Amino acid sequence: MSKETSKDTIADIERELRYIARIVKQKGREILHNYPITAPQFVAVQFLLEYGDLTLGELSHKINLAFSTTTDLVDRMERNDIVVRVKDSKDRRVVRIHLLDKGKEIIKEVVEKRREYLGEVLMHVSDDDIRDLSRLLHILHYEMRENKN
Repeated sequence: MSKETSKDTIADIERELRYIARIVKQKGREILHNYPITAPQFVAVQFLLEYGDLTLGELSHKINLAFSTTTDLVDRMERNDIVVRVKDSKDRRVVRIHLLDKGKEIIKEVVEKRREYLGEVLMHVSDDDIRDLSRLLHILHYEMRENKN
């Protein structure tokens, strides 16, 4: 950050990101009302899709929930045929959470609806501005990943 970037500008960026995150979260919850999955379950399913089978402990750590809460969450998803517990092939004492096709389909549909919503929001924004926004968001994400202090 240069000396020319004012604290007011940084405060404005932080505020806008917070407002955007709240709107996206709310819209995501509205979309989830049409599916047999809660917002925390959706987050868990996204991690399972991204990282593959995870133990309860690994999943609990990734979604920042207590182990007991994650166990209850997985129990409910298992009853809805979204995930299944499977014994690890290398160590039968280890149980992993495996994402089923129903869970993958839910993620696919919900993400598509979120993208449609974003497309509608950006309908009146110029293509150049959309490309700039995408480029700047990539830069912000990269810097956040690199500077995890």
